[in-house]
Amino acid sequence: MPDSLRVLVVEDQRGLRDALVLLLDTSPGFVCAGHAGSAEEALRLAKGLVPDLVLLDIHLPGRSGVEALPDLQARWPTAEVVMLTVFEDDRHVFDALCAGASGYLLKSTPPRQLLDQIAEVGRGGAAMSPTIARKVVQQFRQPPAGSETVALTAREQDVLDGLIAGQTTRQIAETLFISTNTVAYHIKQLYAKLQVHSRAAAVSWAFRHRKP
Repeated sequence: MPDSLRVLVVEDQRGLRDALVLLLDTSPGFVCAGHAGSAEEALRLAKGLVPDLVLLDIHLPGRSGVEALPDLQARWPTAEVVMLTVFEDDRHVFDALCAGASGYLLKSTPPRQLLDQIAEVGRGGAAMSPTIARKVVQQFRQPPAGSETVALTAREQDVLDGLIAGQTTRQIAETLFISTNTVAYHIKQLYAKLQVHSRAAAVSWAFRHRKP
């Protein structure tokens, strides 16, 4: 992660957008790279803008955040996208994550937790509000569709559950009562089996292969 995580804020509520910009610009390790009130406006921003992360609302004027997500990723292919929304129903959550979002946070998330979560995404992790993480983990208690072609051990599935829930390596280790080195080993095995290279990609794989 760079010295300061460059965050593009796409939020149509002016008051919240201004608050997010102020939070980022006054917090060490973060900087607001730009802000927009719609996806269309975001895509019209100066070509020199290169965010590390896009904080994206779902309910936007014009195209929704989910609908615009592929275009935003095409414009900034190295940027992670984290949804920031009031919606916590299954449909919005899974549509966003299946479309490639690296996280899903509720607007009720306290500022300090919000910064911690997006910093985790900047380090290659995934971000989810606790209520969203519970929904996701429950969804994955059944083997994903097509799992017969990717045989995960019980421990690898436990570690994948932790990644889906947005846990850090240390948190997974504490939950499973194993060492961080052991967690790192299982993550390496997961990456090899799923043919991915980051936590966000592993979570995205799980969503694409979930049972309907």
